[in-house]
Amino acid sequence: MTRTRPAEPPRPAQPAEPALLRGLLKTPAYRRILLLCALVGIPVSLVCFWFLAGMHELQRLLWKSLPHALGWDGPPWWWPLPLLLVAGAVVGLVAARLPGAGGHIPAAGLAVGGASTKVLPGVLIAAVASLPLGAVLGPEAPLIALGSGFALLLRDLARGPVTPQATVLMGVAGAAAAIAAIFGSPLIAAVLLIEVVGVGGPQLVAVMLPALLSSGVGALVFTGFGRWTGLQTGGLSFKLPGPVPRLDAADVGWALLVAVLVAAVLRQTMGVGRVVAAFVAKGPVARTMLCALGAGGCAAVYALATGRSPVDVASSGQATMAALADDPRAWGVGALVAVLLCKTVGYALCLGSLRGGPIFPALFLGAAAGVLASPLPGLGVVPAVAAGLAAAAASVLRLPVSSAVMAILLIGSPGMTPVVILAAIAALITTELLPGPEPRTPVD
Repeated sequence: MTRTRPAEPPRPAQPAEPALLRGLLKTPAYRRILLLCALVGIPVSLVCFWFLAGMHELQRLLWKSLPHALGWDGPPWWWPLPLLLVAGAVVGLVAARLPGAGGHIPAAGLAVGGASTKVLPGVLIAAVASLPLGAVLGPEAPLIALGSGFALLLRDLARGPVTPQATVLMGVAGAAAAIAAIFGSPLIAAVLLIEVVGVGGPQLVAVMLPALLSSGVGALVFTGFGRWTGLQTGGLSFKLPGPVPRLDAADVGWALLVAVLVAAVLRQTMGVGRVVAAFVAKGPVARTMLCALGAGGCAAVYALATGRSPVDVASSGQATMAALADDPRAWGVGALVAVLLCKTVGYALCLGSLRGGPIFPALFLGAAAGVLASPLPGLGVVPAVAAGLAAAAASVLRLPVSSAVMAILLIGSPGMTPVVILAAIAALITTELLPGPEPRTPVD
C-alpha cells in the first residue's frame, strides 16, 4: 500500500506592495524621473533663493532704507497705508486679468502642486506686490507655486515625459524643494507632503522618493549658495533664550488651554478670510484695494497706540517673531495684546484679498499668544510658545504631524515634544468641531 505524503501548506504569497514598488523602481521611465528630480532640485533651489533674497531686500528698502533716507528713524505710523493701497491695486488687476488670478487665495489653506507654467507670471507679480509692501502673509505659497511651476518648465525644456504620473511627480518634487528652502529643512517638506498627498503603500513611496531627492539636493545648494553670496533670505528660524525647563503638570495643562484658544481664534480668522474672499470676488480691483487699505489701517492703529513700528503688524511676522523669541520680556502686555488684535484683523483681511501663504502670520500669532500666556502660574515661556506654534500650524494646515514637526524644529528642543503633540491634537480637534465655512482641500 502506497502511503501518500501530506500536502504541503501553501506558501504565503509575496506581499503585493513590495513587489509593486520593486517593479516600479526597475522601470526605466521612473528612474529617469528620479534623475530629473535630483537635477531639478538644483535650479529650483537657486530660483527660490533669489526670489526670497529679492523679497527680503525689497522689504528692507521699503521699510528701512527709504524712511531713513527721508529723515525718519523708522517708518511713520501712516507708512503702511499707501504701500498696501498700491499692493491692493496691483493684486486686484492681476486677479482680474491674468491667468491663474495670481495664485490661490490664502484663506483656502496651503496649496501644494497644481501650478502650471502659464500662471507663474501672475503668481510672481502678485507676490512681489503683496509681500514686500506689507501683506500680513508669508512667502510659502508663491514659493511653492514657483517651485512646482519651474520644475514643470524644466521638464518641458528637457523634453521629459509628459505623462500624468510624471507631471505629478515633477510638480511635487519642485514643491518639496521650495518647502525645504523656506522652512530650512527637507524633513518638514517630506512630512508635509506625506500628509498632503494622503496615499499609502508603494504610491506614497513612489511620490516621496522624487520629493525627498529634490528637497535634499535643493537644501544643500540653497544653504551653500546663501553662504557664498552672503545674502539673506529671511528664513523662518529663531532661538528661545535660556535653558529648556522640565515639563510638569502645570505646563501641560496651561499649554492645552493656550492651544485651544489659539485654534479657536485662528479658526474664526480663517473663516473671516473666506468671507472676505467672497466679498472681493464680486469686484476684484476696488474691493482688493479696500481690504488691503484696511490691513494697512490695522498697522497704523497699532503704531499709534503703542509707539512701536507698524512693521510688527504689516509683515509676515517671521522677522518680528525672531525678535520676540530673542527677548520675550521686551514686549509689554499692552504691546502683545495690541499686536495680537491688530495683526489678527489684518491677517483676516489679507487672507481673502492679497496673495501669499497663511502659515507665517499664524505662527507669529501662536508664538505671541504663548509669550502673553507665559506668566501664568507654573507656565514657562518655552512650553507656552511651543504650544502656541503647534496649535497655530495645526489650526491653519489641519495637518497634525507636519505641525508638530514644524514646531519642534523651530523650538529646537526635543524635550517639548509631548507638549507640542498634545497641543497640535487639541488644536486640530478644536478646529474641526467649531462651526464655520469649510476651506477647500489643501491640494490644488
